[in-house]
Amino acid sequence: MTSTIPVAPRRPHTWVRPSGNVEDPYAWLLQKDDSETLTYLADENTFCNQWFTDRTNDIDEIFTTIKARIQEDDASHPVSHAGWWYTSRTETGKSYAIHSRGRAAATATENVLIDENVEAVGHDYFSLGAFEVSNNTRLLAWSSDTDGGEYFTLRIRDTETNIDSSDIISETAFGGVAWSTNDDWLFYVTPDEQMRPWQVWRHQIGTPVSDDVMIFEDADERFFVGVAATRSGEWITIESASKTSSETWILNASTPTASLTCVAPREENVEYTIDHWGDAFAITTNRDAVDFCVMTASTTSPSVWKPFLPHVEGERITQFECFQTFAVMQRWFKGQQIISIVRRNGSQAPLFILAEPHEVELDANPDFDIDGIRLSYQSLTKPHTTAWYSCESNELTTLKQVQVNNCDLTQYVSERTWATAEDGALIPVDIVRHRDTPMNGTAPAMVYVYGAYEISVAPWFSVARLSLLDRGWVWALAHPRGGGEMGRDWYLQGRLLQKRNTFLDTISVANHLSSSNICDGKKMVVRGASAGGLTVGACITTAPHRFVGAIAEVPFVDVVSTMSDPTLPLTVTEWEEWGDPREEPYASYIASYSPYDNTTSVQYPQLYVTAGLNDPRVSYHEPAKWVARIRHDSPSTTVVFKCDMGAGHGGPSGRYDQWRDEAQTLSFAIDCIK
Repeated sequence: MTSTIPVAPRRPHTWVRPSGNVEDPYAWLLQKDDSETLTYLADENTFCNQWFTDRTNDIDEIFTTIKARIQEDDASHPVSHAGWWYTSRTETGKSYAIHSRGRAAATATENVLIDENVEAVGHDYFSLGAFEVSNNTRLLAWSSDTDGGEYFTLRIRDTETNIDSSDIISETAFGGVAWSTNDDWLFYVTPDEQMRPWQVWRHQIGTPVSDDVMIFEDADERFFVGVAATRSGEWITIESASKTSSETWILNASTPTASLTCVAPREENVEYTIDHWGDAFAITTNRDAVDFCVMTASTTSPSVWKPFLPHVEGERITQFECFQTFAVMQRWFKGQQIISIVRRNGSQAPLFILAEPHEVELDANPDFDIDGIRLSYQSLTKPHTTAWYSCESNELTTLKQVQVNNCDLTQYVSERTWATAEDGALIPVDIVRHRDTPMNGTAPAMVYVYGAYEISVAPWFSVARLSLLDRGWVWALAHPRGGGEMGRDWYLQGRLLQKRNTFLDTISVANHLSSSNICDGKKMVVRGASAGGLTVGACITTAPHRFVGAIAEVPFVDVVSTMSDPTLPLTVTEWEEWGDPREEPYASYIASYSPYDNTTSVQYPQLYVTAGLNDPRVSYHEPAKWVARIRHDSPSTTVVFKCDMGAGHGGPSGRYDQWRDEAQTLSFAIDCIK
């Protein structure tokens, strides 16, 4: 490789912190308009491209295999709603989905509503946000983001002429949209300067956007605002939620200009969500119920709650959605999602899906009065499957399973194992491998981790991952504290002043995989994105010799500096997750694990880091600063850094670009064990 390793200039800068002043020679990288910032990022991209050019054979082979295994011409199983059948499809050679409908399931592809490929013309990036058909099915509210910055332009399309009206609303947030009963009004959400969804607006169809009326605003910077219509279509809900509390306001959809009604005023550390269930509201809440319970209230007295489903410790209720005669509840119990049908009398019938660890979700079910539900499920060895569960016959019928070409999926096996943390906690780990991969301590392994915000990461199927398994790798999904897989307490033990548990748990998972001879402890790569990228960074600074390679995608690694600056996007809302380092004890505690602040001259694993220039969630400057510091403090460490100059938090948007991007990432992992 001939490309010169980039060197970022060092400029004096001192952070004044409660734990003591800190020198930060790369603080200037926060300035996107500084010409040297873009020059440095360009130099890193040049170096990255050259590094991967030398591994073109691996990348091309993996990409070709991914492409050959994916059914490029494919369509979702049609969904029936209000006299139409809706579907989304992909076509060979096209990067984005096409959304359409027909009067029958067999003709669901006839009437194109949105062709993302058409809308993406002229843009390097495209992301569809809102997609909400009006009650009379004549209008479609849809929005898009064309640079990854997560500002969405909202439009209204006539579904018969496929022409957008002049009602164009710019810079909306992806916080939902809702139609009034008569479709004369549309409700939407806008962000503040820190990208926080904070206002709900009411737009009258056919009138100037300048006449729109703001009907709700939450000035508390900890709270995110969203709007939605209930499945029944009778109510519009506005939910404002922080990391620890929430509040919901309701509006009868048939009287869209009436005043809002608050279901229950916000209380510190009390969360609740509501859904409409005939003459009542179903309320899922943690009030006096750590892992949540379900209450009910009449639509005329929504603040008067009555017990319906009791709290069960360790069985975290994450979803309760209502239909005319039943409801669907989702729980996490011992690291596994469970879906149950709940009757009006409170009886519950859990559904059996798979014996191995798996994901199971409520799929698209737009109708309120139905006699069954669409589910989707997948596992580490089972592709995404859409199924119908009949409440009458109690039978689960497969509607569609994603086809995987040129591959015998029976050759892969997955299982659950448990690692023991330093304090004795048992950490669930889901692993997958090829049947022929020996469990004798010789296989390389990738450990994937997230572990924050009580986000529970269920096992998912990946065609790309098979390229690792075919090469004799073991792939492991760790569930450390900070996630929600084991209940609310599992999350609480991995946030604020217990955040280090997340990183120590991940290291314990790696130690377990090695000591159990599931893999070769000297051939392990750790991977994570966003807050999972923080976990990756904290793991390699805590135990730099545990992993031979590390992949940190859009990593949140400059934790102290970012959490100390309330002018940056989303900082204030994050204090309830990480703490406010402008005061002790958080200043010292966060500084004890922040990867950027703990980078030293030790030898780190081979490292691949990514960023997005337009990323509003983890600013590009965090991974850029981290890479610059590692290059300076540990020059013998191999670091490859890519900054997508036209994308945001999620990386490239087109599917072919995504496949090649993943092939590149996997080629890096393979290089780590050579």
